[in-house]
Amino acid sequence: MHPPGADTVLVRHGDLNTKSTTVKRYMLRILVENLEAALEDRSVSGAVDRRWHRPLITTDEADVEAAVEAAASTFGVVSASAAVTLEPDREAIYDVLAETARRHYTGGSFAVDARRADKRLPYTSEDVAREGGTAIWEAVEDEFEPEVDLEDPDLTFGVEIREEEAFVYLDSVSGPGGLPLGSQEPMVALVSGGIDSPVAAYEIMKRGSPIVPVYVDLGEYGGIDHEARAMETVRILTQYAPNFDLRVYRIPGGETVAHLVEEMETGRMLSLRRFFYRVAEQIAERTGASAIVTGEAIGQKSSQTAQNLGVTSRVTDLPIHRPLLTRDKQDIVATAREIGTYADSTIDAGCNRVAPDRAETNARLERLLAVEPDGLLERATAAANDADLIEP
Repeated sequence: MHPPGADTVLVRHGDLNTKSTTVKRYMLRILVENLEAALEDRSVSGAVDRRWHRPLITTDEADVEAAVEAAASTFGVVSASAAVTLEPDREAIYDVLAETARRHYTGGSFAVDARRADKRLPYTSEDVAREGGTAIWEAVEDEFEPEVDLEDPDLTFGVEIREEEAFVYLDSVSGPGGLPLGSQEPMVALVSGGIDSPVAAYEIMKRGSPIVPVYVDLGEYGGIDHEARAMETVRILTQYAPNFDLRVYRIPGGETVAHLVEEMETGRMLSLRRFFYRVAEQIAERTGASAIVTGEAIGQKSSQTAQNLGVTSRVTDLPIHRPLLTRDKQDIVATAREIGTYADSTIDAGCNRVAPDRAETNARLERLLAVEPDGLLERATAAANDADLIEP
């Protein structure tokens, strides 16, 4: 929903405002590039104006809602609003508020949220809120009895006033927040296609790090559906990063999985995890990635007890980041639904057949190495060297 004649998108960022001038300027440039890429990817017309406090997207009314959605899918954006641009003249603002009310205010309570950036203007935010509210009231009072509610209104009319222009808007569409993608170093993301790993990758992207997706093909223990769901979840993540390369490194792991199933009972899942980490380390060295990202959370699975995570992590010198470490499953599921990866992540792929009947929950590295088949890490290096790079 937007005011009649809306021609601008107000783009609000959050964490950028906590940065030094130099860092903010750097991140703002990246944010603008990503906004431009989001518009181009969706074939939405618009020009991005890199303003220091509030970037703007100039477009037309036909595309303004699509431009809002593009902005709201961009990492670093807290919210976006479709607005109409006008002179910072009080009477002009009141006229637009009245016209907007006649179009969209059909009952219930309302409020005016007015903000004045330029304190030199000869009126205050309170003046605009009060007098603008009167203009809205008078515009609709012949149709119904309006109601003012400053605490929890059904409809809020937003006004932002600057030195040379003002903006009137209605809705604010929430964005992901975080930092602009590309403002941090890339990381290798182990993606299985389950619920957790795509959410972990998304959370790392939200903090500015592009991902290098790595998928380990489990052979007969995974199958075509296992790979399909992994690729689909990565494809969904590409929608949040249209100007980044999210091709997937597909690792041949079927023979290794079969070997572990044949040779190991106790600790099998931990040795498989060590295999994954060493593969990720090899891909990180090849791509210049700075760390590994997984969807693990403490205690969610038997292989993810605090003790087991400590043991398996020692196979690599790279940091292993676990954005979901302390999150409850229902919270992770909610995020997966929100970002669009949940449906494909719940396809039954049968990979649970790898797990032994009796799980190891309190591993010790020395005991694990004593039963782990020789050459496992060499297998990981060879598998990484044989990786295919494919489009999701």
